[in-house]
Amino acid sequence: MSLKTRILGLAALLIIAAGTASWLAYRALSDDIVERWGQQVAEIQVRYDSARLLQSLEREIGLAQQMARSSALLQWAGAPDNPTLKARAIRQMESFRGNFRDNSYFVALRENGHYYYNNADNEYAGNQFRYVLDPDKPDDAWFFQLLQEGRDFHLNVNPDTELGVTKLWIDVLMRDDNQQVVGMVGTGLNLDDFLQDIVDIGQDGITTLFVDYNGAIQLYRDRNYIDFASIIKPEGQKNTVDLLFDDPQDKQQILGMLQILKRRNGEQGAVESGFVTVNDRKHLAGVAFLPAIGWFEITLLDLDTLIPRSYLWPLVAVFLASLLITLALFHQIIQSRILRPVLSLEEAVHRLRNGRFDLPYLPKPDNEIGRLVDHFEKMSHALRNTTRELEQQVARRTEELQRLARIDALTGLKNRRGLDEVMSEQIQRAEREQTGFGLLWLDIDHFKTINDTLGHQAGDDILCRVALWLKAAVRPYDHPGRWGGDEFVVLLSPCDPATLEQIACRIRTSVEKESQRTGSAITISVGGYFCPPGEDLDTLLRIADQALYEAKRSGRNRVCIHTTTGKEIHPA
Repeated sequence: MSLKTRILGLAALLIIAAGTASWLAYRALSDDIVERWGQQVAEIQVRYDSARLLQSLEREIGLAQQMARSSALLQWAGAPDNPTLKARAIRQMESFRGNFRDNSYFVALRENGHYYYNNADNEYAGNQFRYVLDPDKPDDAWFFQLLQEGRDFHLNVNPDTELGVTKLWIDVLMRDDNQQVVGMVGTGLNLDDFLQDIVDIGQDGITTLFVDYNGAIQLYRDRNYIDFASIIKPEGQKNTVDLLFDDPQDKQQILGMLQILKRRNGEQGAVESGFVTVNDRKHLAGVAFLPAIGWFEITLLDLDTLIPRSYLWPLVAVFLASLLITLALFHQIIQSRILRPVLSLEEAVHRLRNGRFDLPYLPKPDNEIGRLVDHFEKMSHALRNTTRELEQQVARRTEELQRLARIDALTGLKNRRGLDEVMSEQIQRAEREQTGFGLLWLDIDHFKTINDTLGHQAGDDILCRVALWLKAAVRPYDHPGRWGGDEFVVLLSPCDPATLEQIACRIRTSVEKESQRTGSAITISVGGYFCPPGEDLDTLLRIADQALYEAKRSGRNRVCIHTTTGKEIHPA
């Protein structure tokens, strides 16, 4: 055998060996890159989907909690047979209906089991009472189960057979001053619309679902897997997340990730991930716990769809071309054009996986690896920008929700929550500085008659005009607000009894005169109280309400001022 043949044979063997080794190295390295990148994408996708869900629910939960604290509803829940309290409570319920996303609400009373409901079409106006909840009826078991558990709020995907609707229900308990549960309020979100907006987003290779604390499926693109009315089902009969997997090890792994996150007790930003098999395809599963609602968010990524391995095949061509050109330059070429960029890229992926965007210098050879590095850099920049934008959007949305939660949507004045906060701050300031302040409580005379005669649109217009006249009649640093219905509250600080009386009379006179100019004469009754330091909020409100009652009982269009020394009634 000639030397040439031996050299050619040895070269061929070296090429085959090197090619085999290179192929094996490529497979291992590409798998590692794909898996590490996939884990980062899974964590980011989980946080993104979780933020989208919370953005959709936080406002609805906040409104439902505000509704559960309504004094009108709480008073009625304590005496459900009182027609006056019932009428007032229904007006309060209807005022909340327009603020909910689905324009619907429900109220269920514990004492008599009466269930009230109205939808976006106002289908049950004047007939909000729908049926009586029965503890022996399986369809009503959810209500009594939630009362027994005593959780302040609960999310429940459930069909209401009486109403003929299937929704994601937000259930909030009503508690009286003694923290006793007297009923339940809430709203519902249309399940099909919610699934389309949050879950079935149409991204190939990405599957999103939400399960409750026990692993029962609550939101999933296939409704057949959703575990409706989970709260009343015994364990073992629920559609839990492990039904999506065939391999027992996958079932155990996904349930294990739920248990790990439970033990971490809602740690901020905690995400667990692992590989599972779904429909004979390998998926990367990312799981996060959402303590705000007590659910888990699970994202399944089909890496073969998101990152086809064919994208990395040009690497093999680079390896073989380098080997065929010369064996002598093999080490240098591999070292300078392949290994160093890949190792740098691996370090960059490691940093990115740990949430660091200060990437090391990445050499970019003029080949496929260089383009891959360039794509990675662009991807990391896009990921950083997307993360910042998402954080900014969440911050803006949170700020907007905080503002909307304190402003009355109709009049633009502070709502009851905003007034509660201002009054609590003023009570503390008065206690600290030993100074008093003024509190006015007023409502529109015969407003129900106006609504019944002219319609709710005219009533809303009058409320808006009264709000404008009210703002014009008080000082720039006073705090006017709408307490609810046709009731308004004004906090005056700094203030003395004489100033309280002067402003109260000015408000009453201004509303009467301005309304006469507009051609729709209306009057208001005003109750006032000069609040000394040391009194609590409930006492202030009660005395101001008594003063308002005295003004109305004295013939309306009156001002009644309560002070620590007595009361004064100022006629029109």
